[in-house]
Amino acid sequence: MSVSTVTSTTSRWSALRLRQTAHLRDLCAETSFTTAHLVQPIFVVEGLAGSEAIPGLDGNYRFGIDPALDAIGADVAEGVRHFLLFAVPAKSSSIGYGAFAARVVDAIKRRFGKDIHLWVDICLCSSTDDGHCAISDANHRIDLDATLTALEAMTMRVADAGADGISPSDMMDGRTARLRGALDNGGHPSVPIMSYSTKFASRFYGPFRSAAGSAPRHGSREHYQIDVRSRTDAIGSSVRCANEGADLLMVKPGLTSLDLITPIREATGKLVGAYQVSGEYAGLCALGRAGLADFDAALIETWHVFRRAGAAYIITYGARRARSLGVPV
Repeated sequence: MSVSTVTSTTSRWSALRLRQTAHLRDLCAETSFTTAHLVQPIFVVEGLAGSEAIPGLDGNYRFGIDPALDAIGADVAEGVRHFLLFAVPAKSSSIGYGAFAARVVDAIKRRFGKDIHLWVDICLCSSTDDGHCAISDANHRIDLDATLTALEAMTMRVADAGADGISPSDMMDGRTARLRGALDNGGHPSVPIMSYSTKFASRFYGPFRSAAGSAPRHGSREHYQIDVRSRTDAIGSSVRCANEGADLLMVKPGLTSLDLITPIREATGKLVGAYQVSGEYAGLCALGRAGLADFDAALIETWHVFRRAGAAYIITYGARRARSLGVPV
């Protein structure tokens, strides 16, 4: 037998030897995570007395304020520490952006204090008449100055109410610098910004838009969200957010952006997370309900893939399930 044949055979058997038991697989694993790396989205709806299941997102609900507090308490008992709040006002209104969100933040922080880190999604889509993430004129042209002013007002309301961090998702040019400046000059220099820095115009947001009441009433969001075909714009968007003062960056949707996580981290020096969006999560739920996949095993698999791709944190509708799936606290 030649040396090259021996080497090839030895290499093949070495790989098999290291895969043969769980102990060896765990020893050689290159990714790991705890519940501390997971962020649980939560939807709180003004005027809702109880809770409503979100179609497609098994185990996730729209809550009134009091039921939301109970749900967060149950999540905390399961090891969840990071929450991303989506506050849905009862009526679309151009007055008082963020007023309801501030009420929810106050209620949550009064109950849980420093036991949790509460991020607040900053966007106008649940408040505008047309369901878009910006204020527009009669011809549907974005009024950037008015939009940034409204985003700033929402940010300051929730920061004053006790938000631990803000997460702008609107994708307006210059919003990170505007919000960082507002926080710094408004008495909240320690409040971090977790920016939706690379957010694509995607078809995977359907269940979320149902939960947040944020489906656009006309057109699409392709004129301000990133074209899925554009890698250069995708990386550049995160670079701009980093330069404007974002503390954490994010790719969304997560599974369709795996190739961008490490390049963005290398280009910015910032930690980059991934949002496992509603359509991605709902797809796993559908496979599980149809008996075509083990939902729990598939969910854990996707989390490991995010970590393998370099994600520092994962926003997922399954964070509250992690401890029951064996993820350590």
